[in-house]
Amino acid sequence: MSDLKELQEAIVRFTQERDWDQFHNGKDLALALSIEASELNEAFLWKDAKDVKIEKVKEELADIFNYAILIADKYNLDIKQIVMDKLKRNGEKYPVDKAYGSAKKYNEL
Repeated sequence: MSDLKELQEAIVRFTQERDWDQFHNGKDLALALSIEASELNEAFLWKDAKDVKIEKVKEELADIFNYAILIADKYNLDIKQIVMDKLKRNGEKYPVDKAYGSAKKYNEL
């Protein structure tokens, strides 16, 4: 079993043991993920990036990953496959020879 699959099963088991599936519809999971992403942003607010509290970053990232993984599970998505597919599409939009060292959007390269 892959580490990612093991992680997904642990997160799902955690929520099932607490009967939280009843609250975990796609919409609410997406909203929760967005809220946690905002909390991650808050860790950086009004600071230099180097001054961020790494424990806060770890905590918020864990919450973000948990909700993202629960969304993937809810819709029976293969996490590895959807990420690899997205990397392929991004590779086509941002070829190395044009995008290397550039922060420009693909339509500006």
